[in-house]
Amino acid sequence: MRKLSLLILSLFLFVATLQAQEDGFLKSMKIQGTLRAKYEYQPQPNESRFQVRNARVSVSGKLYPLVNYKAEIDLNDEGKIKMLDAYGQITPLEDFRVTLGQMRVPFTIDAHRSPHTQYFANRSFIAKQVGNIRDVGGMVGVDLLHTPFPIIADAAIFNGSGLTNQKEWHSSMNYSARVQLFPFAGANLTLSGQTIKPEDVRITMLDVGANYAFHRFHIEGELLHKSYSDHMFKEVTAWNAFVNYDLPLKSFFEKVSFLLRYDGMTDHSSGIKNEEGELVTDDHARNRLTTGATFSFGEAFTADIRLNYEKYFYASGAVAKESEQDKLVLELMVRF
Repeated sequence: MRKLSLLILSLFLFVATLQAQEDGFLKSMKIQGTLRAKYEYQPQPNESRFQVRNARVSVSGKLYPLVNYKAEIDLNDEGKIKMLDAYGQITPLEDFRVTLGQMRVPFTIDAHRSPHTQYFANRSFIAKQVGNIRDVGGMVGVDLLHTPFPIIADAAIFNGSGLTNQKEWHSSMNYSARVQLFPFAGANLTLSGQTIKPEDVRITMLDVGANYAFHRFHIEGELLHKSYSDHMFKEVTAWNAFVNYDLPLKSFFEKVSFLLRYDGMTDHSSGIKNEEGELVTDDHARNRLTTGATFSFGEAFTADIRLNYEKYFYASGAVAKESEQDKLVLELMVRF
């Protein structure tokens, strides 16, 4: 608590100091935050809990015409303080970016969503268990959005040791690339690949995803394939598909969104060996059907109430983790 109090105090002092300045580059600074508070109930064990899932604060802006920056911290990520984004970015050309620091690895669609832009209270298996990586490294990217065929492309190299072991030296690195194509209005096709090496087993992942927004609908599908060198673990497949329909309201809420999702994964290993030197199943195969509604007080992804019910399907003999069971989720998300 003492560390948290000091951190919050330092943040407020930092903000107050910046507000007292008159320099133009400080005036461009954006201070944003995301709060997610939820209640969950699991019928089978008849247990429930309240949780502050995220309490994120970020500072971003432009120092000079060619230099951007971002720093983001989560004061309560499942009870822990985590430094998330911490990078500087140079744009030597209008459509070309060079980023260095700590950031989300460019891979998949759903894993790249910030908490406030998630459609569901809980992330898909692709976004949480299989393709969720944030690391320290460098990235180059191009944004060709004013062409007849718009495209965004990113390629990155990372340590591979996560956010807390940055002093380690590496004989091999992790690599990731992602290409987003926009063939016509409302459509997005994303192709991405990644190779990582948590210990001495090289893991390769390929992902393809697409979404389409039209009228009041948003439809999305994504498929990820994961393989391990020397066949140290069987290949993994994960998928995520959902549909969202927005219904405008003229009452207490601006709109209500009705959602349906089906996602799943086969047996999965993180790539970390056990004491016997073998890769083991960290997450057992399962499918999940999620239904729900999101009530928006105003503009989407700013102040939402998310109400979801998740139904899990496990193979016979599979072991369900404590929090990976049928559940009702009520979440309040505030973005400021």
